[in-house]
Amino acid sequence: MEPLAVLVVMPVLIGAAAAFAFHDTTRASLAAGVLSSALIYACLSSLDPGGTWNGLATFLVSPLVIAFSLATVLTCVGFREGRRPHRRRHAT
Repeated sequence: MEPLAVLVVMPVLIGAAAAFAFHDTTRASLAAGVLSSALIYACLSSLDPGGTWNGLATFLVSPLVIAFSLATVLTCVGFREGRRPHRRRHAT
């Protein structure tokens, strides 16, 4: 249960919090990526007192975590802004 919580649930919560804290997609994405990577390292360090996981393991797992957090940011921002109507172009 801990791997699911650390690798899926935590990045989704971080992405949602970043999307609602920053109303800009760029800043929210940057904050979510950096914060999720840092929290993954902290969680792996605290959950593994034996030291079998190290920085390399965090580096290998972090793209998955960053992808979940960025997808959440983009989803939350998309829902908040809504769909924009398409503008018709006039042929000249």
